[in-house]
Amino acid sequence: MSYTRPALADLIAQAEGDIESRLPGADAKVRRTNLNVLARVLAGAVHGVYGFVAWLARQVMPDTADAEYLDRWASIWLTVPRVAAEFAAGQVLMTGTNGTVVPAGTVLQRSDGVRFETALPGTVAGGAVTLSVEAQEAGQGGNTVAGVAVSLVSPVSGLGASGVVATGAITGGADAESDEALRARLLARIRNPPMGGSEADYIAWALEVPGVTRAWVYAGQAGEVWVVFVRDSDLSIIPDAAEVLAVQTYIDARRPVTASFEARAPIPQPVNITLHVVPDTPTVRANVQAELADLFLRDAVPGGVLPISRIREAVSLADGEQDSTITLPAADVVTAPGYMPTLGAITWV
Repeated sequence: MSYTRPALADLIAQAEGDIESRLPGADAKVRRTNLNVLARVLAGAVHGVYGFVAWLARQVMPDTADAEYLDRWASIWLTVPRVAAEFAAGQVLMTGTNGTVVPAGTVLQRSDGVRFETALPGTVAGGAVTLSVEAQEAGQGGNTVAGVAVSLVSPVSGLGASGVVATGAITGGADAESDEALRARLLARIRNPPMGGSEADYIAWALEVPGVTRAWVYAGQAGEVWVVFVRDSDLSIIPDAAEVLAVQTYIDARRPVTASFEARAPIPQPVNITLHVVPDTPTVRANVQAELADLFLRDAVPGGVLPISRIREAVSLADGEQDSTITLPAADVVTAPGYMPTLGAITWV
């Protein structure tokens, strides 16, 4: 039988009844009498104790524990308890006077205030200099696409006041692992003990790499193992070459030496959608697009099937949508192994 925390009103009634049963003729229900006040004070204290017991009951099970105790559980079961946040890094292109030395530690910032710091000194040659930079704060917020403008926080003599993020972008930034992701990884570890290189082991290793949110394992011939993974919190869920190398290096240090292992980025397969919604308003369109994006985040897997029924359901779940007709895709979305369905262009008709 499950435990139910008594309500405060029930505890008050119980305390009043206990007092009256032990003091014949007393009426503890009369408001503002000493006995009534005493019953309420005792009931309030006991209610607080019951609350603590209910909270404690959640902490003793990893699937319901709050963040502090979830970290404690993870420190017992996991090699990497909570994946830490990572700093975004990349290159910035700036112009200036030849021979100008840009010292390490020079600070630049985006228009929204996110700051980056040069990791190495650089020297202007040919009127330009490429600077290696790293975000000052760890997290996904430091990731920046190529071409975005950045400016100096403090002027450097002989160097232009602003520059742009170079080709290749500023990438690699990742937020600290969320409670939900850590809890899922912890429960997976409890349910799937290490087996020296099982499918669950490879997925667990991949998820220990900062920024990796989902991973899939494919087995080939003669001991071949491929791990395909995505980074859902990045500007693009498809990892770049450096992020693939990070997973490759991390798993290489842990996998069985007899396995032939390769980390891979999935190949995006955009799924274009043509539909008509009622009412056809900008707000409804935005809500439909958000639901579709969430669907692909939840259900899309490389080499799998995304049922057309799930696409129709996502559109129907959009706030404000009353009716809809989807003409493309006309059937389930099927992808070959290694190909990842992603939300493509939406055409409104």
